[in-house]
Amino acid sequence: MMFGKVARIAGLAVAGVAMVTLAGCGGGSSSSSSGAASSSGGSSSSEASASSTPTAPATPPAPPPLTDAQKKELLSQLPAAYQNADLSNGEAKFAVCRTCHTTAQGAGDMIGPNLWGIFGRKAGSEPGFSYSDALKNAGWTWDADRINTWITNPHAVLPDTKMSFVGVPDANDRRDIIAYLKTQTSPPPAS
Repeated sequence: MMFGKVARIAGLAVAGVAMVTLAGCGGGSSSSSSGAASSSGGSSSSEASASSTPTAPATPPAPPPLTDAQKKELLSQLPAAYQNADLSNGEAKFAVCRTCHTTAQGAGDMIGPNLWGIFGRKAGSEPGFSYSDALKNAGWTWDADRINTWITNPHAVLPDTKMSFVGVPDANDRRDIIAYLKTQTSPPPAS
């Protein structure tokens, strides 16, 4: 008997959530029994509430993907060791970094700062991000070799960093990640 009562309450809760969800997105209405337009030619209450509900601002479209020539030009800005990196492997290995970091221009910070423009940026300087004092006072500017050292083992570089990442032990994976990062966080060349 108790199981039947619990199942009935759970069913009612699910139905209630579904109704609230539908009403919130304009997909349902409990104030109009038929949902039909009134005799004066007006719209149903769900249509009226949907049209008066403010909508979120449109997300700017993603930039077009880089051409192979643009990628090659960006990679040519890196030291020679990075210029023939495997960008597909870099993208695959960077997936673990995406847990904490965004790369697109204007994207927000997550657990870690947005990495757009990281090459040439002073460490610990992304506006609005709460860095550890150790990183704010590191005194270096990010470049390929500094990023390589950092992602090998951040805690070996700065023991007091807030970054919990343990590092990438494989040198080829680091090379590929850094090359991929360059193509994702730098303004596209005009070519």
